[in-house]
Amino acid sequence: MSTPTMNRTATVLLTALAPVSWGTTYAVTTEFLPADRPLFTGMMRALPAGLVLLALARVLPRGVWWGKAAVLGALNIGAFFPLLFLSAYRLPGGMAAVVGSVGPLIVVGLSAVLLGQRPTARSVLAGLVAAFGVSLVVLRAAGALDVVGVAAAFTSAASMSAGTVLTKRWGRPDGVGPLALTAWQLTAGGLLIAPLAFLVEGAPPALDGRAVGGYLYLALANTAVAYWLWFRGIGRLTATQVTFLGPLSPLSAAVVGWAALGQTLTPVQLAGMTLAFGATVAGQLGVRSAAGRSFGSGESNRRETSADLTGPARGREGAGSAAGWGSGPAEANRREASADLTSTALRQT
Repeated sequence: MSTPTMNRTATVLLTALAPVSWGTTYAVTTEFLPADRPLFTGMMRALPAGLVLLALARVLPRGVWWGKAAVLGALNIGAFFPLLFLSAYRLPGGMAAVVGSVGPLIVVGLSAVLLGQRPTARSVLAGLVAAFGVSLVVLRAAGALDVVGVAAAFTSAASMSAGTVLTKRWGRPDGVGPLALTAWQLTAGGLLIAPLAFLVEGAPPALDGRAVGGYLYLALANTAVAYWLWFRGIGRLTATQVTFLGPLSPLSAAVVGWAALGQTLTPVQLAGMTLAFGATVAGQLGVRSAAGRSFGSGESNRRETSADLTGPARGREGAGSAAGWGSGPAEANRREASADLTSTALRQT
């Protein structure tokens, strides 16, 4: 196996950890968190995670990226979280997950319009199979469908899909890694949800130790790390490849429910899991050649990692300075001392 292929496979596997992590959200929410607080939970997932990553990256948007970060944060977080919870509350069984599983098909269509990637028969078929497989896993006894719930589920899927494609189209500013981009979006999304949560749900609920632990898990592992892996994957893979990893979330939720909550898995559900997982794999293979162009070289990936690791330094010396995170007198003195030492060395030679 060639090095680019191995790197691409590793990126796919790391990106897949994001939807696998998101599949644990239902169990954590029902077992650890206060009931009937979906907006507060969405805010607690996004805003603390965004602020933590922002403190680590220490780079703020510049110029047009203030607007772009707000748009991406609204699509991927600020609108997606409330609509997702609204659909889950209003639809029976796993209908919200079924409607949401059309996300890969939406991305295929948007990628053709915004990214110039022609849809293939394989990707369309894989999207249909994934949606059918998810329906077998999560759909329960039918009830009367709520129009608002269906609209919310579809709109949440469309919002996340549009955010994924626009994230791919806009890329990142020079010298900015996926850590900073993730921080911007989570912070923007959390700030959008916060006033809505307080207006609709009132004051925050009292939290016990279990709830605090649950919110810490959701904010750090389930959101900060997971979304960093997700946006990192968008930068290295095609938008279609990344979104075809989405069906892993309801599959993970089903496995967690079986292993931790004592829920049963029927033969039909197991068949649906097999179909959805197969469609996920097919979604990676169907755009392999395009992914190779999008993925880039090993050198570009090293530069991306370097941007994350050196983000604070870049923020102090360049991007951060323009955004208000100035270098300060101490940094200026260090640069002046370095220039003096260099000048002395040149004179000695």
